Amino acid sequence: MITLEHVSKTYKVSKRDAGFYSACKALFRRDYEYVHALDDVSFSIEEGEMVGYIGPNGAGKSSTIKILSGILTPDSGTCLINGRIPWKNRIEHVKDIGVVFGQRTQLWWDVPVADSFELLKEIYRVDTASYLHNLERLTSMLNLSELLKTPARQLSLGQRMRCEIAASLLHNPRILFLDEPTIGLDAVSKLAVREFILQLNKENNTTVILTTHDMQDIEVLTNRVILIGKGRILLDGTLSDIRKDFESTEEALADFYRSYDI
Repeated sequence: MITLEHVSKTYKVSKRDAGFYSACKALFRRDYEYVHALDDVSFSIEEGEMVGYIGPNGAGKSSTIKILSGILTPDSGTCLINGRIPWKNRIEHVKDIGVVFGQRTQLWWDVPVADSFELLKEIYRVDTASYLHNLERLTSMLNLSELLKTPARQLSLGQRMRCEIAASLLHNPRILFLDEPTIGLDAVSKLAVREFILQLNKENNTTVILTTHDMQDIEVLTNRVILIGKGRILLDGTLSDIRKDFESTEEALADFYRSYDI
């Protein structure tokens, strides 16, 4: 269903020292640094799998998700999702995916959440019967009934994240990319979101790729873990492969990062 082979991505980043002199100098001559976000990344994910994609900040997780969702084009390598190349077949591809970025929103800031949902219905061309069915189900399971009439800018972070998850699922995607989906949620909301994702996977066989720093999300939701560091895949296995002799996953990961100097 999802196949990445030898994918690499490099960013050209402008650099300069602080101060007025350096700012003036940069007007005429800029210094650049090349950051290798992804370096020969390969993996495959089957339909219905729930995979944790983890690593430290700057490891390449978000770049991978953006390539998988068709936002970015890699410098080299191939990516096939349901037989399509994401960045070349974007219109057809986005019909099959849902994406939640914890630090970005797909809701219109100054209008009620319900209006944003209606707009997404039109963008994805969801028929009215399916839309109403999905909206009722998502509203009930994520407890959104009191939030639908509220503008997104007036929601707390936790409330907005629940609405973001609902927005990404209104069109019944086959694949769900979750980037920090429980950020800002209280303990009760986290439990509800986790239970919802598990039920979604069980009922619809939805493929889920989860990136998060919350190891409880990983432990509850996924059986398989892909660990990335400095743009390279370091491990593809289970949490037990990481834990080994450590009491907690966090301690095991910290030791793993130290062994790879990341």
